[in-house]
Amino acid sequence: MAASVVNVLWQVLSRYVLGSPSSFTDELARYLLVWVGLLGSAYAAGQRLHVAVDLLPGRTGRLRAASTLLAHGVVTLFALAVLVVGGGGLVRLVAELGQHSAALGVPLAWVYLAAPLAGGLVVFYALSDAHAEWRRISRRGDTP
Repeated sequence: MAASVVNVLWQVLSRYVLGSPSSFTDELARYLLVWVGLLGSAYAAGQRLHVAVDLLPGRTGRLRAASTLLAHGVVTLFALAVLVVGGGGLVRLVAELGQHSAALGVPLAWVYLAAPLAGGLVVFYALSDAHAEWRRISRRGDTP
């Protein structure tokens, strides 16, 4: 995040103070935003800071446990299918084609690697939370 702030600050200074905008800062800002956004969402999922909608307020027992496990399953399948498999396929394709970014010259596979990496973290955290929920309801004898 600090790198993004420094990058955008340099972009503004070079454009308005020096009168000659830097050629790489716009591209770097976009790529940093992708990485910070995807890894930040994985971190939020791991810390349970993500947006949640309580569909069953005040409910306990089997219905709530089943809905919690279902939600973890949906998140796991989405992250696995879209981020890990889809993102991994994109990384592989771009790496095989040898594409590089225009201004920075970095391989685009490194840029797109954020998606499967974040997806793997989301899957890990969702499965970990589902396992903890399963153990919690198993101890109470509430198994759905």
